[in-house]
Amino acid sequence: MAQASVITDEMRAAIGKESEPVTIEVDKTAVRMFARAVGYKDLIFYDEQYAKSKGYRSLPVPMGFLGHPVYRPDRPSRPAYVMAFQTPYRRVLNGGTDIEYHEPICAGDVLTATTKIADIVERTGSMGPMLLIVSETTYRNQAGKAAATFRGTLIQY
Repeated sequence: MAQASVITDEMRAAIGKESEPVTIEVDKTAVRMFARAVGYKDLIFYDEQYAKSKGYRSLPVPMGFLGHPVYRPDRPSRPAYVMAFQTPYRRVLNGGTDIEYHEPICAGDVLTATTKIADIVERTGSMGPMLLIVSETTYRNQAGKAAATFRGTLIQY
């Protein structure tokens, strides 16, 4: 006999709803610190004049970096996950992340990020039933263009 779905109407209704926007700043020090932490040696991440000589507006962000949320005590400091529902599972794993860059992001940019649940899928793994919840955060630059998309999968079992 097939097991009943744990995906509720409330969960289905959450798919596609965007969070409130969060402001993200990209600064030179953070670009340099991230590049150093992950072992990048290319001078474009450290020397602004060198980066400009290579066609960048300022220091470009290293792969995997998207700046830091601006902290304000009256607003969320990161894009809200938009998961206002409960699931029957308590264990959680990171099922993977992916960042797609659409426009160059450089130090001095101010991004606006919104998050939404892109999909919810039920699967059965070696430990039993589980949910895969895929979120998508879109980072728009100061011109309003989509600069990057971050996709993350949360596994609950």
